[in-house]
Amino acid sequence: MKTSFNKTGLATILFSMVLAGCSSAPVEETTEIEDTSVQTGQVDTSGIDDTEVTTSADTVFYFDFDKALLKPESRAALLEHAAALNSSPRSVRLEGHADERGTREYNMALGERRANAVKEFLVLQGVSGGLIEVISYGEERAASYGSNEGAWSLNRRVELK
Repeated sequence: MKTSFNKTGLATILFSMVLAGCSSAPVEETTEIEDTSVQTGQVDTSGIDDTEVTTSADTVFYFDFDKALLKPESRAALLEHAAALNSSPRSVRLEGHADERGTREYNMALGERRANAVKEFLVLQGVSGGLIEVISYGEERAASYGSNEGAWSLNRRVELK
């Protein structure tokens, strides 16, 4: 005995199977995020060759919300870095970062503007621009996880490496 399916019957069966496979139970969502900010500590440099340590100045420079302007405390530290780089040239990398607010594309561009602001300052102090690499991570490499001003302020930065 031959059994045949018409196109509408087969389509109805397939559609029913798809609907059954797509059903799911509601998921409970939470909006509260635990503060998991990272605290920094002192680094023991006693075992490091003195020629590798160029300065004791900060290597992380923080920015205000939606800004790429250097703060006065950043300028002071960058002057020390510029002097060290002028006396002993070496390649450095400036990594620009942003907090989680804004689109991914906007934060990538903001991180780049911040890193370029640091580069421009160093170049104005006589450091060769060819020794400085600029890269932006935007919001992708957070220093602090959390959705509050404390976490955001730690993520708006440029790191000199």
